[in-house]
Amino acid sequence: MSKRSVADLKVGERATIQSFNNQLMSLKLLEMGCLPGAEVCLSGKAPLGDPICLNVSGYCLAMRRSEAATILIDN
Repeated sequence: MSKRSVADLKVGERATIQSFNNQLMSLKLLEMGCLPGAEVCLSGKAPLGDPICLNVSGYCLAMRRSEAATILIDN
């Protein structure tokens, strides 16, 4: 079974960040506060589904679905 990513979350669903599957993107995400072990919640989506809005460590973070797909989660 493949791991789920933040891009797979439904609005209002929460999960815990486990790891990243893209080393270059992980540096950017770590700088933005997406740390392994942090709880993430999908708080909204744009009308066409891209970008998405996440709540990470108490703040809102907008990103493309392609970026969110690199964040692996564990429910």
